[in-house]
Amino acid sequence: MTESQRQEANSQPQIKVCGLTQLSQIRELAALKVDFLGFIFYKKSPRFVLNHLSLNEIAKINHQGKVGVFVNESIEKIIEISENADLNFIQLHGDENEEYVLKLNQRLSENIKIIKVVRIGNQHPNDLQETINRQPAIINYLLFDTDSKAFGGTGKTFDWNILNQIEIQLPYFLSGGISLENIAHINNLDQKPFALDINSKFETEPGIKDVEKIKKLMLNQ
Repeated sequence: MTESQRQEANSQPQIKVCGLTQLSQIRELAALKVDFLGFIFYKKSPRFVLNHLSLNEIAKINHQGKVGVFVNESIEKIIEISENADLNFIQLHGDENEEYVLKLNQRLSENIKIIKVVRIGNQHPNDLQETINRQPAIINYLLFDTDSKAFGGTGKTFDWNILNQIEIQLPYFLSGGISLENIAHINNLDQKPFALDINSKFETEPGIKDVEKIKKLMLNQ
């Protein structure tokens, strides 16, 4: 890990709100200076953004942290969406292998950064370490989420203690059931997350955020 990455990892975690679908809420969160706005481009998700917003509407959102979330999507489709929605980050949330990531990176705009998700279930720390070590060097960030057939958004938390048993060479996003009730447990982590990825625990229904709850989280940071 470089010195700048180490500084990122040890500073106060930034905030990513994922599963956004409502322009009014997006504008409100942008005004609150939320660091990352997450848009899910996975048709099976109840938060599939294209059921609510067009790529042009997303492109017009003036924010430098627009994240497109994709699950086992074709490279062509990711390139098309990233360009037409003016995305800043691509989050790969499926089973994309090293060859896929390398090909995608060759075709992405050089300004777009890649976040690769590692799903955590009941695996041994050594197996998790191997998975992390296999990630391509071109990845900018890792994201740890609870393993599920639904590829996230379950509101379930994995055992964060496993992160103290491995070496994490990149800044990482922490996801999976983060709430106002468990946020303090992050203090038990040796290497703090670069960002917290919040979703279902800060909603009134899928895709509809509880902005007041998000404000409380930001105040408690």
